[in-house]
Amino acid sequence: MGVRRDFWSIYREALPVLVVALGGGLFAGLVLEGMLESAERFPGLLVMVPVFLATRGNVYGALGGRISSGLHQGLIEPQFERNERLTNAILASFINGIAISIVIGVLSWVALVLLGRESAPLVELVGIMLIAGFFTSFIMIFGLLFVIFVGYKYGHDPDNLVGPIVTTLGDVFGMAFLFLSVVVVEVLVG
Repeated sequence: MGVRRDFWSIYREALPVLVVALGGGLFAGLVLEGMLESAERFPGLLVMVPVFLATRGNVYGALGGRISSGLHQGLIEPQFERNERLTNAILASFINGIAISIVIGVLSWVALVLLGRESAPLVELVGIMLIAGFFTSFIMIFGLLFVIFVGYKYGHDPDNLVGPIVTTLGDVFGMAFLFLSVVVVEVLVG
């Protein structure tokens, strides 16, 4: 009987978050649809989108796992306070999020050039990724912490929340800030 109860508990906690994740994914798709014109202005932009969104999940999924483990072990309290473990995890995730964004821009440009495909200039692709990476990193970190802490305080297992939260925040804010960064770079390069 314990296994059945555990199953339904996990299902009840995860289902609402998964439904929100579905809505977030649809929003991200609509933003991508709106970016198709910009893809003509910045050849290579669409090459970077799936990689950018996937790395948001990788970097911040690891952060969510660290926070969840810290909460379970009592090493992190579910509140925004000065905690060396939490601070180090946040800094590492922020630096990784920014660095991998730059790498995505560079590697996308290199791949397009090596394959003989049309590409926007390297500085434009890296600029788009750097701006989008900076803003998504900020939102992902604090959004993830907020939702996990609130959920934990209300008795939800953070392990059930991390995956859908990271996916949703990454898709929604990743695409929104990617769109914003394209607009900024368009204005800067005229």
